[in-house]
Amino acid sequence: MSETVQRTLWDHLDELRQRLIICLAAVAVGIIISFLFAEQVFRILLVPAGKANLVFIDVTEMLGTYMQVSLICGVVLAMPVLVYHLIIFVSPGLTAKEKKYVWMLLPWVFIMFLAGVAFSYFILIPPAIAFLLGFGADIALPQIRISNYISLVGRLLLASGLIFEIPVISTFLARLGIISSGWMARQRKWAVIFAFILGALITPTIDPVNQILVALPFIVLYEMSVWLAKLVERRSKEKQVISPS
Repeated sequence: MSETVQRTLWDHLDELRQRLIICLAAVAVGIIISFLFAEQVFRILLVPAGKANLVFIDVTEMLGTYMQVSLICGVVLAMPVLVYHLIIFVSPGLTAKEKKYVWMLLPWVFIMFLAGVAFSYFILIPPAIAFLLGFGADIALPQIRISNYISLVGRLLLASGLIFEIPVISTFLARLGIISSGWMARQRKWAVIFAFILGALITPTIDPVNQILVALPFIVLYEMSVWLAKLVERRSKEKQVISPS
């Protein structure tokens, strides 16, 4: 028995190693592609800064910032691959039909991530940057290090993109029967509390408006997840009624 367990453990570790290699390769390809277009990405990311005076101080700062932008974009480009291998690894008992659901899930993973990034770029980041640059501007002239700005913007974009994955992941888990709409509904109050804690952690300001801008979409997406879970359960019951005994 112990040999069987040990063999199974080594098999899982070997599978994990192979999937990690694939994920790292996908990120590396994404980074290379992103580095080729890093200048164009920079121009897009600098739009919310407006007329702010961005500077770099260290000799290697711009190179490091270029690599940071390339890394963020590389992770975004590799997101479908990363999510696919994560789901397959944590759910080894998937049937052929369930694996088909995984393939159907991947486009929505990318679409919802881009929706979260767009929400952060157009709605969340501009007021946050305006607040930070305007606070105390009558006392001192703001000269923002570009590495600090890119780090802040990148963190907000990635966090918003991941938050928008909630309906996709919860729908898939509901289809597998791992979670239910009833269970999610019972956790609603904790989701609301977590949303505001998350809003306080993600937003770089003490402005409650910016924190609400993060918490509110999380709550809406959670409620959407509950509704989608109910829809999945309803369709599953209908198929069981229609299918012959």
